[in-house]
Amino acid sequence: MTLTDHLECLVQRYPLIADHGLVGDLQTAAVISSEGVVDWYAAPRFDSPGIFSALLDHDVGGHFSLGPDTPDGTSKQLYYPGTAVLVTRFMSPDGVGELMDWMPPLLSPTPSDRHALIRVLRCMRGTIRFRLECAPRFDFGRDRHILSTDEGPGSTREGRGSAREGRAVFRGARLDAHLQATFPLRRQGDDVDGTVVLNAGETAGVALTVCDAGGEAPEPIAVDGLTERLWQAIRFWQGWVRTTRYAGRWPDMVHRAAITLKLLTYLPTGAPIAAATMGLPEQVGGERNWDYRYTWIRDGSLSVRALLDLGFVEEATAFTDWLMRRLSERADLPHGPGGTPLQIMYRVDGDPDLPEEMLGHLEGYRRSAPVRVGNAAKDQLQLDIYGEALYALAQGRGAHGPDDGPGLSSREWKAVARVLDELTTLWDQPDDGIWETRGGRQDFTFSRVMSWVAFDRGLRLADRLSWPADVARWRTARDTVFTQVMEKGWHSGRRAFVQHYEDDVLDSSLLLAPRVGFASPTDPDWLSTLDAMESSLVSDSLVYRYDPHASPDGLRGSEGTFSLCSFLWVDAVARAGCLEQARFAFEKMLTYANHVGLFAEEIGPTGEQLGNFPQAFTHLALIMAATTLDDALDRLVQGRAPKRRRSTPPPHLW
Repeated sequence: MTLTDHLECLVQRYPLIADHGLVGDLQTAAVISSEGVVDWYAAPRFDSPGIFSALLDHDVGGHFSLGPDTPDGTSKQLYYPGTAVLVTRFMSPDGVGELMDWMPPLLSPTPSDRHALIRVLRCMRGTIRFRLECAPRFDFGRDRHILSTDEGPGSTREGRGSAREGRAVFRGARLDAHLQATFPLRRQGDDVDGTVVLNAGETAGVALTVCDAGGEAPEPIAVDGLTERLWQAIRFWQGWVRTTRYAGRWPDMVHRAAITLKLLTYLPTGAPIAAATMGLPEQVGGERNWDYRYTWIRDGSLSVRALLDLGFVEEATAFTDWLMRRLSERADLPHGPGGTPLQIMYRVDGDPDLPEEMLGHLEGYRRSAPVRVGNAAKDQLQLDIYGEALYALAQGRGAHGPDDGPGLSSREWKAVARVLDELTTLWDQPDDGIWETRGGRQDFTFSRVMSWVAFDRGLRLADRLSWPADVARWRTARDTVFTQVMEKGWHSGRRAFVQHYEDDVLDSSLLLAPRVGFASPTDPDWLSTLDAMESSLVSDSLVYRYDPHASPDGLRGSEGTFSLCSFLWVDAVARAGCLEQARFAFEKMLTYANHVGLFAEEIGPTGEQLGNFPQAFTHLALIMAATTLDDALDRLVQGRAPKRRRSTPPPHLW
């Protein structure tokens, strides 16, 4: 086989990362391709081992496919309006079919050991033969299962014979997966398949229920019952979206981003994960393949303002509750030189233990290896997280008004004050930086900027609450940080604020500076920084995090543009008064969304989506950019917008 043939084979075996939609039940989620294949599903939680991991290994990972039993035809995907119900439409020579996928939302704050993925088929025109294949691979394929017969609720008979009509149980060491269908299933080794022929107007249904090993079998399914559960899910999601206060220019994209953030939040604790998947590459064939199914202090904290702007006070409060528990737990823990009392990421339940492991038996998405589970970056020192945490608390628990959360208790304030006292001894040292690079610690400018934010918001809270604090010490630290950044973070040759003190490399994380109040959005030095970024990091409205060739990060290969930073660019340019440029960049960025409005972590050189999918940070930044643009454009209509003050003219349209 030639190299070209090999590459074509990989492309056929692995769909595009963007060629998927997301469904979930607020405790876990599944990623489903536009051909009706569940390519990723972990249970019982987001951060559990994969049950279907075909995106990481086509042969070993396991899959759950449902679609027309013909190689001909096309398919298209959409969401039922205002919901997380995924609709896949099949156009074949024999007719038109429809597959609706969803997971019934789990509304209790108690973690559940039962999670259902429901799939309903309907023939809209003609006559279509549909085929099902269900091949789970527990624990990323390391835990071999057996297929058992099942007589339904209360049955004790099991064995290794043929799967009974419509029912099968896959039994692993820790989990069971109960598959039910309204049509016959056949045994294929320890997997199953099945076919059903539907005429126009006919419907069939499938439910896969994952539970603890030995758990009680689910109740038998029927098409009527599944239809009612579908409408329950639709009513839930549409009712939730109707509570948003967003009335701007991009309701479809903002609502889809909000639904995605909701899908990626673990309801029992209010903790959002960074992405639904793990191990998907930032460069196909490269080693930048990380596990993002955890809760980052940074990502979650920056979501608070966006959630409040949309009117989702309950979700914002839930995260700040989770954040306060982390601050309270860690405030009094001892730490060694260079250590930090606050970890950068945790599991969704607050567990700090997530060791990184390489899954050598998986080939990786299109041979992108190694596949990593867990994340060793948890042990990095990233001082910016203090700023994001205090930024979130000042807005979500700062007692501004009835829509800004419950405020802080005196006990919580003591924990916050202790953490800020610790930061006064920590901030002035090299750290690993926001991007979790593995190239060694530096004096990162963004870390200093966010340390300033931590002290600044702490001082504001102390003044507002009139509670005891070492405000003199905090004020001295805040002012010292500011002076240092202005002296050492500014590079006179580049006429820009740079990534760290020892080089002239630019870093788009600094685009947050005007949003958090460190820099005035129209300050000449800041406008000059925007100009420098535009010439070095921006490519057709897409923004790189930094240049890894100019600033080695300890990893081989390169990466695409970072979609979070592309939306932060829009936010910063709009704040600088260049509304035409900002709006055009925003509209162009929306064209990189996939067919159902979702974004992965990065955009590659030919417009392909790269990295874990969908990424919460990107959708959060979309909301931030949209609300900033809406506010600025509204002021323009009212004649209150500032004049453009960029030091260079906007770019040509072509």
